[in-house]
Amino acid sequence: MTTASTHNPAARRRWRRLGASVLAAASLALTACAAGPADSADGLTTVRFALDWTPNTNHTGLYVAIERGYFADAGINVEIVPYNSSSPGVLVDSGQADFGIGFQESTSVAMAAGADLVSVLAVEQTWTTNISVLADRDDIQSPADLDGLTYGGFGSATENAKMRAIIQAAGGKGEFDTVVLDTSAYEALYSGEVDFTVPFVAWEGLDAAHRGIDLKGFAPTDYGFPDNYQVIVIGNGGWLDEHPDLAAGFTQALAHGYEDSIADPAAAAEILQEQNADVLTDLDFLVESQELLASDYMLDEHGEFGGQTLEQWTELGEFLLDEGLLVDANGDPITEAPDWSEFFTNAYLDD
Repeated sequence: MTTASTHNPAARRRWRRLGASVLAAASLALTACAAGPADSADGLTTVRFALDWTPNTNHTGLYVAIERGYFADAGINVEIVPYNSSSPGVLVDSGQADFGIGFQESTSVAMAAGADLVSVLAVEQTWTTNISVLADRDDIQSPADLDGLTYGGFGSATENAKMRAIIQAAGGKGEFDTVVLDTSAYEALYSGEVDFTVPFVAWEGLDAAHRGIDLKGFAPTDYGFPDNYQVIVIGNGGWLDEHPDLAAGFTQALAHGYEDSIADPAAAAEILQEQNADVLTDLDFLVESQELLASDYMLDEHGEFGGQTLEQWTELGEFLLDEGLLVDANGDPITEAPDWSEFFTNAYLDD
């Protein structure tokens, strides 16, 4: 097992103050407040899990764990909170959900600003997005060639700094235009309206290939950029402290579901499709996506699932800090590194 953080709630709260943080401010718009676990009609304890988007292969382990009774065996009934206009981070921070999908990059920004979040599980160990361009762009052979071109972006606080750093590491100046398009960026790339964007390899990348659109991509780590737990599972820090046994039961059941997804991607994809037949109709695509994630992205260097390291949290965190992308609860730039070990824990994965 990879190195665990020292999950110390008192130390975490000394510097992680809620109030005017980015996520906490958004949370004030939500009417309900945090509540403890509730018993369902069948005697199980309900735990709420927030999705970041419509169901997809980033979520397969959740549905496998539900279908195969791993949560029920732990005494848990999972209530899935569908994606809406509030991000999972806001819902978990505010207590509207106990757990949810997160991303190391954006969650680091939120936690530095005071959001009461802790990463309990890494679904994907590395970047599952590449900087991608159309394959027939012979004028683009490396990120250095993106200087002066147009990036189709998503409006995040960190993406321009990341693109600039990667271009500079490849030998360019890091000068480019950005058009914020959100998910429309993919179609804009395919039609030539923008020059580059960052599709998920195992989703938009596969979809493009199925549509006969050839892409070529540049992996951030090939140019010295810090690695990233692309998809993580975050929990509400206060809830975790109050319900450690329930948190462990949930995390281990969820990990079991993801481990099944790695061991048998086809069977897992079928469960994902069956439980979301209204939005997921192409089983062959889901199998292909799940197989790609299982083979290349979900296990660490020791062949294990779920664990996180202080080194990886620190390296990406230090980049965000150096770029001035981390602010405190008052919106003031953070100049000293927070305790990165308080951003995550492996403790709930241990049997």
